[in-house]
Amino acid sequence: MSPRTVDVLLPLGLDAAYSYLLPEGMEVSPGDLVHVPLGTKSVIGAVWPRTQAAGGKAVEAGKLKAVKAKLDYVPLPPDLIRLIDWMADYTLAPRGMVLRMALRHGESPGAARERVGVRLTGTAPARMTAARARLLDTLADGFVRGKTEAAREAGVSPSVVDGLVDDGTLEAVVLPPEPAAYPPDPDHAVPELSQPQSEAAAAMVAAVKAKAFAVHLLDGVTGSGKTETYFEAVAEAIRAGKQALILLPEIALTQAFLDRFTERFGVKPAEWHSGVSTRRRAKVLNEVASGAVKVVAGARSALFLPFRDLGLIIVDEEHDPAYKQEDGVCYHARDMAVVRARLASAPIVLASATPSIETEVNARRGRYRRLALPVRFGGAKVPGLSPIDLRKEGPPRGRWIAPRLEAEINTTLEAGEQALLFLNRRGYAPLTLCRSCGHRMRCPSCTAWLVEHRFRRRLTCHHCGYQAPVPEKCPACDAPDSLVPVGPGVERLQEEVQTLFPNARALVLSSDLLGGVERMRAELDAVAKGDVDVVVGTQLVAKGHNFPGLALVGVVDADVGLGHGDPRAAERTFQLVHQVAGRAGRGKAEGRGFIQTHMPEHPVMRALVTGDRDAFYDVEIASREEAHLPPFGRMAALIVSASEAHVAEGHARRLATSAPIVPDVRILGPAEAPLAILRGRHRWRLLVRSPRNFDLPAYLREWRAVAPKVTGNIKVAIDVDPQSFL
Repeated sequence: MSPRTVDVLLPLGLDAAYSYLLPEGMEVSPGDLVHVPLGTKSVIGAVWPRTQAAGGKAVEAGKLKAVKAKLDYVPLPPDLIRLIDWMADYTLAPRGMVLRMALRHGESPGAARERVGVRLTGTAPARMTAARARLLDTLADGFVRGKTEAAREAGVSPSVVDGLVDDGTLEAVVLPPEPAAYPPDPDHAVPELSQPQSEAAAAMVAAVKAKAFAVHLLDGVTGSGKTETYFEAVAEAIRAGKQALILLPEIALTQAFLDRFTERFGVKPAEWHSGVSTRRRAKVLNEVASGAVKVVAGARSALFLPFRDLGLIIVDEEHDPAYKQEDGVCYHARDMAVVRARLASAPIVLASATPSIETEVNARRGRYRRLALPVRFGGAKVPGLSPIDLRKEGPPRGRWIAPRLEAEINTTLEAGEQALLFLNRRGYAPLTLCRSCGHRMRCPSCTAWLVEHRFRRRLTCHHCGYQAPVPEKCPACDAPDSLVPVGPGVERLQEEVQTLFPNARALVLSSDLLGGVERMRAELDAVAKGDVDVVVGTQLVAKGHNFPGLALVGVVDADVGLGHGDPRAAERTFQLVHQVAGRAGRGKAEGRGFIQTHMPEHPVMRALVTGDRDAFYDVEIASREEAHLPPFGRMAALIVSASEAHVAEGHARRLATSAPIVPDVRILGPAEAPLAILRGRHRWRLLVRSPRNFDLPAYLREWRAVAPKVTGNIKVAIDVDPQSFL
């Protein structure tokens, strides 16, 4: 009898599966996880469908190693296997590296500690105190509680619990392991929806019931109740015994979302993001695979969880750039979510107040069904935006808040309402220079200025993370006390707020402040409760937060994103300013917005001021179509990098000359990347542009096959559908 072999894909930078012998008596199927030898190590791999394995010369059975063990994990589901294959083909990433994003099994650092609870025995304590009495009253309902939970609920120290256990008044009970998430109740708190919400919810519920692939765009103005509306589709998936995935751009910062989910379904969803502990992630993964977890709310990596029966995908704030992964495997989670929904025969909902151009075009052409929520829930008005022309009514020298905006903030504060100042620049100042010799403080490893962070007293590179203290004298000319900050960041803006409004409680909201996610959540909660008068924030404040007391939004420099030569600059600026302005007027106060700009005549500014969103999309879509830019054409970026400039340039030029010549396919470059040096590596860029119906990944594979061999420390990164052009 000929030996049995099986193909195993390993989570390494390899595109092909390896063949292994299958021991007598072991049976495996595609998706099963196995331990296999690799060199001197043993690694976890996934049994891969043979028809999908990369071709190659067959290896003699006598030279093959055997599978060591079949692991006791639920196999990867078929739709996830197909997604990995599809992504590898589309992005040109090694198949094993795509698998690596899904293969998070075995990460737990060990068995979790035993959970111990306490309950009453009926025996009276030998001695009664006020603290003991409170604890006994708390436990009088007969429920078993964990020690810590019982102490916290009664407002006593854990030693009080231990003392009553020693007296025999309480007994310790071993509790069952805590689940990754408790089952949500779809009928816990069914909300009253407006008519547009009800119609949109009914369409999404019908799609869940149909158990077929369909894409819906939930297109609602800020504050229209999109979350509450798509929760009804989630509820229907739960009723049907299906699983739902809710993707959020930055789940670690969206405590408000988790609270709203809990209010609707009675419990929190399972969370999946970088802030979740390793042990918790292992539990979530296993219970998602078994089907015990019904709803996961997570960042883009949650897309690769092994759902047993996926019945719905939600992509909230689908326009957000955070869905694009720029390193390693370059992919856009929104687009891959649509692919996974198709492979799983499940509906998907893309939600946004400012859809991406790609999504808007798909909705206009009927590929996606648009569900519109044109008004805010409860009848609140979307704030109007007024321009402040900085050429005519700019602030005094050394200041950044124009007099008209200052007056409006004063009026807002006098009325007991909150104001938000938005500036998409972190730190104190984007540039530090010497007023004696003009020297500019630059990152030693990147083509970037060092940003001063006065709160930390450091100069920081926002690209590579390099940090250094602010020097006392210029490193070029040795002039003492000659270094001055140039331009504003949010920290400098807060300084001005404290000068102009000394009695106001001001707070900076920025992702790089000390304290991490917990501090950020506490500060967002403080704003929502009205404990802050003036918020100074970066793009973090635009991510769907609900601040009921916020009445005024001032965009300090609306032109920041328009000067980078990025084909998506207009779209991103419109989305960002529109989303920021939408934070105002969600409570009782009517919202107002002001845009400080040097270009009030710019189409983006005109669209924002007039509130004519369709006009902006009409102009932007027409210009994209005329230039054959996405979504009317296809693009890919090839970044060549090396530690020496001439090596990177030479390889980029040789790479360009080896490109296959195909009609209608244009190779732009090579040219130095706008960020020419990153982490000490010199970078050259080539852009490929093709017609929409052209198989660009196949062309890139053909090009890669004939391209000059990569030698030394040269690297070539390929990004299909690039979002960033740095």
